[in-house]
Amino acid sequence: MTSENPVVEVRSGEEFNLDAVDSILKRVIPGLSGRAILSQYNSGASNLTYALDYPERRMVLRRPPFGDKPKSGHDMHREYRVMSALKGTIPVPNTLFYSGDESIIGAEFYVMDRSEGHLIHTEIPNEWNWSKKEVRQLCVNFFQNLVDLHQVDYQAIGLSDFGKPIGYVNRQILGWNRRFEKSWTKDVEKFEDVQIWLVDNMPATERGAAIIHGDYRIDNCILSKGDPRNIEALLDWEISALGDPLMDLGNTLAYWIEPTDPDYMKMTLRQPSTASGMLTRNEILEFYSEKTGYDISGFQFYYVYGIWRLAVIIQQIYSRYYKGQNDNPRFKSYGAMATALGQLARYKIQTGKL
Repeated sequence: MTSENPVVEVRSGEEFNLDAVDSILKRVIPGLSGRAILSQYNSGASNLTYALDYPERRMVLRRPPFGDKPKSGHDMHREYRVMSALKGTIPVPNTLFYSGDESIIGAEFYVMDRSEGHLIHTEIPNEWNWSKKEVRQLCVNFFQNLVDLHQVDYQAIGLSDFGKPIGYVNRQILGWNRRFEKSWTKDVEKFEDVQIWLVDNMPATERGAAIIHGDYRIDNCILSKGDPRNIEALLDWEISALGDPLMDLGNTLAYWIEPTDPDYMKMTLRQPSTASGMLTRNEILEFYSEKTGYDISGFQFYYVYGIWRLAVIIQQIYSRYYKGQNDNPRFKSYGAMATALGQLARYKIQTGKL
């Protein structure tokens, strides 16, 4: 099993002017020379990610997708800015250059150094020969990193204007409901009952303000080459914000599939959360509460929100495929996945379980 992030030839319709980017990079990065080999990462279902491999330096370029897209989920400058600000506090890639000039490649973009290490998905590589102890340590380190992120003083690192934390929960619920309506396709249920429940059950008070990653998963982390139990770099900051940190934890646990979960939940498995030794959702919640001191008695709302938000993200991607704006065949099943997630949110509301 490979633990590298595979690349493919740039997909038809997703090419850009490499010469224009090369010229800019050689002006802003001292000593950069040679011709870059351009390829595209097949992972990543939202923003597009390309490999720029120079003879002596490996870099990554990120840009928004083609076609209709919500600005809030594809703001390259926000992604670039938060990673640049977090250097030295949270493990992040080394950012190099941002441009908002869409005349260069047809969209804003940024470039960062490639973070070397392991990128894993649904399984722990067999060749690591890990016991439950090593798996558990990776899990603990992963969630400790989330705790650390939520405890960063965002004002001290220049991110006081990165968002509006007051009213964050309300904006998220209403915003994701609107995004679903906009991206809805006739082959997917409308889930009006789930939307109404979320509006009616928003907490009266929020848990303060923190930097929220928004897509915190193990498969969005580069694990250290020397010790893969440790995180080398946290990737994909495209929907980061300031707000109630329990919203971030709710998002993360929506992705956290357990071995005993039903098959329809396992459709969304993207990380090795089912590996023997991983914490359960309830154990993670207890760990997080112990480390932060937050009251988690009303966490069911945040978990249902996380599931619904994931359903909407999947539906937005599927909508572009459905309309012919993206021809990546792996998105063909996303309509069924969005439906399954909406049904899961409904089930969690009915049962009150994590």
